[in-house]
Amino acid sequence: METVEYRLPDGFNPPRIRLPRQQTAIVQDAEGKGTIRHDQSLPVHRLEPHHVLVKTVAVSINPCDWKMPSKFPTEGARIGCDFTGTVIAIGPHVKDRWNGSLALGDRVCGGVHGSNPIDLESSSFVQFIAADANNLLLRLPEHVSWEAGAVLGAASVSTLSIVFDTALKLTGTPEKPLVTEKPFYVLVYGASTNTGTMALQLLKLSGYTPIATCSPHNFPLVRKFGAAAAFDYRSPTCADDIRSFTGRTLSHVLDVITDARSQMLCGNVFGRGGGMYAVLELPDPESPVAKRRTVKTEFVVGLAAIGKEVALSGGYERPADHRVQARSAHDFAVVQRLLDEDKVRAHPAKVISPGGFSGILEGIKILRDGGTSGEKLVVFLEETAEK
Repeated sequence: METVEYRLPDGFNPPRIRLPRQQTAIVQDAEGKGTIRHDQSLPVHRLEPHHVLVKTVAVSINPCDWKMPSKFPTEGARIGCDFTGTVIAIGPHVKDRWNGSLALGDRVCGGVHGSNPIDLESSSFVQFIAADANNLLLRLPEHVSWEAGAVLGAASVSTLSIVFDTALKLTGTPEKPLVTEKPFYVLVYGASTNTGTMALQLLKLSGYTPIATCSPHNFPLVRKFGAAAAFDYRSPTCADDIRSFTGRTLSHVLDVITDARSQMLCGNVFGRGGGMYAVLELPDPESPVAKRRTVKTEFVVGLAAIGKEVALSGGYERPADHRVQARSAHDFAVVQRLLDEDKVRAHPAKVISPGGFSGILEGIKILRDGGTSGEKLVVFLEETAEK
């Protein structure tokens, strides 16, 4: 592969680096379908002082990797949000968060806004990534594998940063857990997802009592990640069972799935006083939960944690919000400490083999077709990286 020497922006370490002239990426065609392109530019020209340049080792597949191109097709936009890889260059302002502790060669995981209609080059399904080191980035301790790093990525933590602070307005944090005589229940609907198991862990560390809905075969999984109780969302008595378990006191619900079934059930689990309902997809204004005057519904778009405009439409659009960005950066620093102390773990990974960019396309198809449960799909860009 032909390489060339690039001069990096002032203050970067190293000041120059040899890289391929072009890179491979997954890019949307006119219909939004992902295609493999080998003629894509490297992100050297887009590096900012707070960035690190990362050589991608593996990626994980998120629902947004097929939903966004499907709902908002943008020809030429690169796909992909979560990644793990190796730091190969560091910007001069990275020390703002890391105090010089992030070094060349460190293993990291993080996220970017893929399928971005106003920034076509932003993506993780590429060989080299310009990543914000002061937000949406974690350094992997030795005990965390590459595949676990890909699963951790950034999507779940960034989304939950907004869910807990803005949507559910929870005051307990891992730094200062809630102290209460009686359990403060929080329901996570769809708890066997990657975002669900991270939510269970962070809620428990913050002093709450998380409870879960999922399929019965995933009950052991959600209990392992901190659920005090698990309920079968398909059971006709599920809502009654949850109300009975919580003594009709439930006031906070995170709905990871947000479909017709989840909105129907969640509308019937709150206590008499209602409460806060956080959803991760556009809610139905005619659903039972939407019609409950005592329940406030908040639709969370996790990409807003980046702090830049989310230029979508139909209710998914969000303005640039630096307060949300600052909160996310703080929460990533907290999760970094928890990760270092082995207090949070990654969701189970399923590695797609063979990997590479064709493996990414296969992973998107599997996820779109509902072919996975209780695990997150991971793809190594090179087969040798797994060993």
